Amino acid sequence: MWSSVVKSRTSSAFTSFFFNNAQWASPSIQITRNPHSFGLVAHPRLTTDIPRSAFKQAEVLTPVHLTRIYWQLSKSSLTVLNVLTAMSGVALSPLPTTVPVLLATAVGTALCSASANTLNQLQEVPFDAQMARTRMRPIVRRAVSPLHAAAFAGVSGIVGPVLLWTMTNPTTAIIGAGTIALYAGPYTWMKRKSIINTWLGAVVGAAPPLMGWSACGGQLIPSASYPIHIFPPSFLSSLPESVLDPSLINSPLAPFALFVLLFSWQFPHFNSLSYVVRGSYTQAGCHMLSVLNPRKNALVSLRHALILIPTCSILIPLSGLTTWWFALSSLLPNAIILRAAYRFWQSGGEKQARALFRHSLWYLPLVLGMMMAHKQGI
Repeated sequence: MWSSVVKSRTSSAFTSFFFNNAQWASPSIQITRNPHSFGLVAHPRLTTDIPRSAFKQAEVLTPVHLTRIYWQLSKSSLTVLNVLTAMSGVALSPLPTTVPVLLATAVGTALCSASANTLNQLQEVPFDAQMARTRMRPIVRRAVSPLHAAAFAGVSGIVGPVLLWTMTNPTTAIIGAGTIALYAGPYTWMKRKSIINTWLGAVVGAAPPLMGWSACGGQLIPSASYPIHIFPPSFLSSLPESVLDPSLINSPLAPFALFVLLFSWQFPHFNSLSYVVRGSYTQAGCHMLSVLNPRKNALVSLRHALILIPTCSILIPLSGLTTWWFALSSLLPNAIILRAAYRFWQSGGEKQARALFRHSLWYLPLVLGMMMAHKQGI
């Protein structure tokens, strides 16, 4: 029998890959030959180099602490954003709703988002461990076991769509289940395969307003009973009073306009953020446009910032969601975010990326609030 001491960085390739952090590796390993085996067996060698005070007691999963962990697994900021945008679909719908439907839509959307985000984290533990901004996520830091997280994702992913199905309608439940499948499936898988992952993620992010709209009974697909209606400015319309008819405003063009708004907004928002953290994405092996082609990444942001202008000034009022006064009042915020996107494309610096990201944070709640203020019939 013989032994030798090797460095921790060569002791376990899997540990290095999984955590990319020296604190998870043993300071030394003793390798011995087993006389009954043809290979080498690695044993941790006890050492007194690390004082007892350096060890941290495992976290106790009290109800309060467990709630905090679930909140982190759900990616709280994304879940709150999804719920708020779903509520905007409810608020802008011309159809009446009830408090139970409103609450069910909010809770169901939150559960679907929690499930999707938890499933995403379960698959990305090795990569999250290599990124500074995700290294402290619950599964990575072992605050909760993968089995526990999977159980939370499973319960949320079942209860959410079931609640939406029973309290609202099947269409809303199907959209909710679809967002879970798309985010936890193709989107997560494509993050290390193709830049298309950003567009898939934008589809998921634009779905909650459709859930809010359909929860009130709004139509999403044109049909003989619900054709597409357009609402030109009053000086071009011979029937100005018709805009107050809910049966006409319940047009599939309205949720489509909401979808386009949310879809396009995500590119100035996310592309600017991904540029700032592109080093972490590179380290984790993510195929992001900000890593592979920063110039095109900024161009995509500029392109969708441009799309926001006709969306707000033409498509949204034409769909009947708002009056045509919104076309004018939305010009200022659109001009501000367009200017920031142009500077990001022109200079391509981190300072401009941060400025565009900050503008995107206030842009969406402001524009949605303005839409509610200019809602038809108010």
